[in-house]
Amino acid sequence: MASKHRMMKAFWQHLTRRSLAGAIVMAGAFGALSAQADDNGGALVADLDTEQATVESQPAASRSAPDIDLKEVAPPPAAAAEPASPDAGAKPLSEPMSDSIQPAPAVEAPKITASFSLLGSDIRPGISTRLAWSPNIQIAGLSQPTPVLVVNGINPGPTLCLTSAIHGDELNGIEIVRRTLYDLDATKLSGRVVGVPIVNLPGFEQGSRYLPDRRDLNRHFPGSSNGSLADRIAHSLFTQVINHCDMLVDIHTGSQKRTNLPQLRADMNNPDVAAFTLGFDRMAVVHSSGSPGMLRTAAANAGIRAVTLEAGESHRIQEHQIEAGVNSLISLLEKQEMISRMFVWGAPEPVYYDSLWVRVDHGGILFSKVALGDRVNKGDLMGYVTDPITNAQYPVRATRSGRLIGMAVDQVVMAGFAAYHLGTKADSPEFHTSGELDHADNTGMGESVEAVENGDDLIDNDG
Repeated sequence: MASKHRMMKAFWQHLTRRSLAGAIVMAGAFGALSAQADDNGGALVADLDTEQATVESQPAASRSAPDIDLKEVAPPPAAAAEPASPDAGAKPLSEPMSDSIQPAPAVEAPKITASFSLLGSDIRPGISTRLAWSPNIQIAGLSQPTPVLVVNGINPGPTLCLTSAIHGDELNGIEIVRRTLYDLDATKLSGRVVGVPIVNLPGFEQGSRYLPDRRDLNRHFPGSSNGSLADRIAHSLFTQVINHCDMLVDIHTGSQKRTNLPQLRADMNNPDVAAFTLGFDRMAVVHSSGSPGMLRTAAANAGIRAVTLEAGESHRIQEHQIEAGVNSLISLLEKQEMISRMFVWGAPEPVYYDSLWVRVDHGGILFSKVALGDRVNKGDLMGYVTDPITNAQYPVRATRSGRLIGMAVDQVVMAGFAAYHLGTKADSPEFHTSGELDHADNTGMGESVEAVENGDDLIDNDG
């Protein structure tokens, strides 16, 4: 009798670990088992305990990411998500269970994409979710993860990565990523989109362009696991997120109180990248091969089609610039056949294969007479510098004809300050396909994008 009592107790403890549907099936067999309780009840108890121990000892696979409506307000992402219940697919209790039920005839299922694994999570097709990335460089007790948004489409397709705020004071990109990701419907998307709205979280919290050690994160990619703080963060992001992507758009703004016309920076000598830029309607393209350490340079070297998207100025949220960035990304998604949307934003903008910065020759207060996007001819007045003490005024004129793709905001300047960024188109297609750029007439008039990127001041930071 004691062995039967032990068996019943173990049996009902076992049932509480099972779904109710499974319990019903087991209950049907209990009558037959109870008859044998006196003879082998101890063995049955041992079998139940052994089975439960086996289940609990099985290693957990990569956790299944929850499906989230990104448009709804939600708590911050957790470092780990609960795995999906193994009984999620069990039959409802009200559904009759009979051996006479025949399976439905097989039908050809629509072709859907596979699950997408990222940051230790398994993201099923047709869902949107929030994950968390941590480079593990902070004090453990004070560390906080960086949110990563993922929309995994129901249909097969490429993976597009969107990154912003690699410089913590560049705000427009954060909103561009948010609006783009939250507007996507995973059940209608082909491929997947991964967004990291705030890469440099410490810099963002401090309103600073740089990391806490004063390094520029966008000069350390692809990074290393045993280098400086910036090297380690860059390595973590590149290996855990960027390497999972086929395409990358890294979003930035101007720096040092300068603003940029919405534009792409791209290495037009790279055929894959040049073709990639065709997807951004109404977005000017400035040729720049990039500098070592930049995210887009490291990504391109890894075989990822990568560009930098510049829009506006730092420390500000600018609706017009944000709208331009979102529209360009929607256009890209449509051109890549990731979404089906009759979207025409505007006629393609030209490619500027050469550019230069015009510097002021006197100190004082800069007042501009031109605006972003204006076209100027050589010798045109673009602004003037006023000496507040002597009342002298010094005109700043265009050193060549071109379009204003970047400029400084009105401010106090010193002699040598880079004030206006002029972009010029090539005279022939061979200008960039040969891999050579002619800067011969730039002497004494300004610097090209690449010259400034490689300089000490990095005023035109290309990210």
